[in-house]
Amino acid sequence: MADQKRILLVEDEDNIAIAIEVLLTRAGYELLRVSSGDQALPNIRAQKPDLVLLDVTLPGLSGYEVCQRLRRDPELTHIPVLMMSARASEAEQRKGVAMGANAFLTKPFAMSDLLGSVARLIAGGSHEN
Repeated sequence: MADQKRILLVEDEDNIAIAIEVLLTRAGYELLRVSSGDQALPNIRAQKPDLVLLDVTLPGLSGYEVCQRLRRDPELTHIPVLMMSARASEAEQRKGVAMGANAFLTKPFAMSDLLGSVARLIAGGSHEN
């Protein structure tokens, strides 16, 4: 499909990545995956995804660092970021939004919440916590 939206998943846990990949590809998205923070920015530059689904805890750069660097790059700053973490504190969520995330999901999350956030952010929706 010519208008298929592309999502870059940055997630180091294979079981989580596989579940997300199955869900999002069934929903009609094209999913690309990298498993470290160090791989994220080069792949974002190369792939120009419609959305970055970004874990906080990664080998190499953290999700926070990736998000902050993405927001500082004029060519990438428009790409929405959905950050996710097993850390459920409000402080973690505020930090994610402060680093430039458009939305934050706490793991484990309902797949319906993931799909709703992805669809909203790709459509140009605003911040949420």
